[in-house]
Amino acid sequence: MRRWLRRPQVVEPEVSEAEKALFGGPLRYDMGWNQHEDARLKLTMWSAIRTLPGLVGSCLRLAWAADRRALRTVAAAEVGQGICEALGLLAVNAVLHALLAGGTAADRLRDAVPALVAGGVVAVVSALFASLSTAAAGRLEPKVERLATERYLTAVAGVEMEAVESPEFQRLIDVAQFGAASARRMISACVPAVNSVFGMIAAGSVLSILHPVLLPLLLLIAVPRGWGAMRVSQQRYVSVMQWIEHVRASRLIGNLLTKREAAAEVRAHQVGSYLLRHYRSMAETAEGEQTRLAHDKAAIQLLASALSGAMALCTYGLLIALIVGGRMELAAAGTAVMGIRSGAASLGALAMNVNQLHEESLYVRDLDRFLARAHDHAIPATGAPLAGPLHTLTVEGITFTYPDRDTPALKDVSLTVRTGQVIALVGANGSGKSTLVKLLAGLYLPDSGDIRWDGTSITDADRAEVFAQIGLLGQDFEEWPFTAAANLHIGRPDLPRDPERLEAAAAWSGADKLIDELPNGWNTLLARMFRGASDLSGGQWQKIALSRTWMRRDARLLIVDEPTSALDPEAEIATFDKIRELATPHRAVVLVTHRMAAVQHADHIYVLTEGALTEHGTHADLMAAGARYAAMYTAQASQFALPAVNGGPVIPAPAREP
Repeated sequence: MRRWLRRPQVVEPEVSEAEKALFGGPLRYDMGWNQHEDARLKLTMWSAIRTLPGLVGSCLRLAWAADRRALRTVAAAEVGQGICEALGLLAVNAVLHALLAGGTAADRLRDAVPALVAGGVVAVVSALFASLSTAAAGRLEPKVERLATERYLTAVAGVEMEAVESPEFQRLIDVAQFGAASARRMISACVPAVNSVFGMIAAGSVLSILHPVLLPLLLLIAVPRGWGAMRVSQQRYVSVMQWIEHVRASRLIGNLLTKREAAAEVRAHQVGSYLLRHYRSMAETAEGEQTRLAHDKAAIQLLASALSGAMALCTYGLLIALIVGGRMELAAAGTAVMGIRSGAASLGALAMNVNQLHEESLYVRDLDRFLARAHDHAIPATGAPLAGPLHTLTVEGITFTYPDRDTPALKDVSLTVRTGQVIALVGANGSGKSTLVKLLAGLYLPDSGDIRWDGTSITDADRAEVFAQIGLLGQDFEEWPFTAAANLHIGRPDLPRDPERLEAAAAWSGADKLIDELPNGWNTLLARMFRGASDLSGGQWQKIALSRTWMRRDARLLIVDEPTSALDPEAEIATFDKIRELATPHRAVVLVTHRMAAVQHADHIYVLTEGALTEHGTHADLMAAGARYAAMYTAQASQFALPAVNGGPVIPAPAREP
């Protein structure tokens, strides 16, 4: 019994042999709920009562912002239900008084009819109030979730890239994602909690009228029920927390067996029976936990019922004493019994709803904390306007360090980009090329130094204007799970969808042929996880991404980072030719690639080494210098050298001259 009376404690779960064999022990996901995994265990009956006003207030603020009319309707309906419950008990009292009074049975029934009719009317009105509350709450809950989700997503989309790169801020993003669903669940738990409060008030008010001593007796009966409900909830919560990783591991095994990417090895290596054996072992272990949980729940409920029953016997004994002593009429005693049962049921329901309210409120507070932090890291909504169309982009001694690193990714880098030019950035992996292009695009701001759009510093500029002048194709471009048409249109989502513009963009990148071959052409959904959808190869996706770059051909600065990594040789050559053609008197192109044959045609080449600018010039200049660039070019060209002549390889001449 002592085990059931004390508060449940979270302990390390039993680890099955299957978990040890497959995962080296229990899985530990770094998810947001980890921060509040003991939330319910910290709640007591007294703390639940103390926190209820604050929790209800939090719900009211969310609901007020989402739909004031629906909130007013719910509030009025809940108050109405509480009043109806009190009137119903008084009607029952009147009926009992009439039935237990003197006179013939017919007279007593006739006297009871008005109270019966009143009780029926009250019951109908209460049902109407309940229906009205349910309808209004049903309208309110999705609006609260939508409002909270919009606030979350708007904040995420509006923060600086530097914040998104920060592990601390990223964790805050991960945690806050649970806030919107919790906000909705708070509303769904708050309504019955308020209903239970009004029910207790109604029952307590009637009992106080009948006899002052009945109110504390109500608490004596109800408290064990409330304790039992809370303890069962806590036991279930502990079980979930202890076994959630085990359940996730079981689901992971199931997902691996059904995953398309793993299908070949599952069959060729006969992995299926191996994974199924471990799945069965883990499932049997979990079944034992469910059995234990059911036994504990039955024991706790039995104990709570026994304590509540003992208190009820004491209460009924007192009622009998009051009746025998002439201090309470029999009709009032009958009403008191109904009031006590109603109040006890309300308190039990209140305990369960406060449990949920308390836990969900923690996630809503996480969301509020994230919104406050996101506001501090938001991209400024205003700034200095750009002087006009870009002519020269000047990088002056910039240094940049990622939030989670000690070593700068870029160190004192200076360069110049002019419209009409193709500027190439080359260097080994990790040399800072991709970081530099994100700074050029305004996605990061330098720690020191400056980037100037003609005469305007990017730090002071209106960033929306900067982004409007940028076309960016990153090496990790997004494969949007939309239709082919939407995948191209998303390159310029601010413009109306123009079929002719889409077709021209597809023809420019060579994506037109693959789109024609799709089952539904432009309306084909490019996401394998949906019914009737299609998927593309890496090279095909790269053509779609290149089409998005063409959609932004009116931008003044086009940045392409490894644009041909998945293309075949012929498509690669054609693509580089087309990219170079995008450099016009009104547009500059910044090209990042490891394909040295394409770099040689750039107007100016900058070589980065470990975040520092070590060389720059034309292809001819850098080859003559015989330094890092020349070594990289020669090493790559030697892979395509002709057979050796006089003991040395012959490097083919470039196909075109700059």
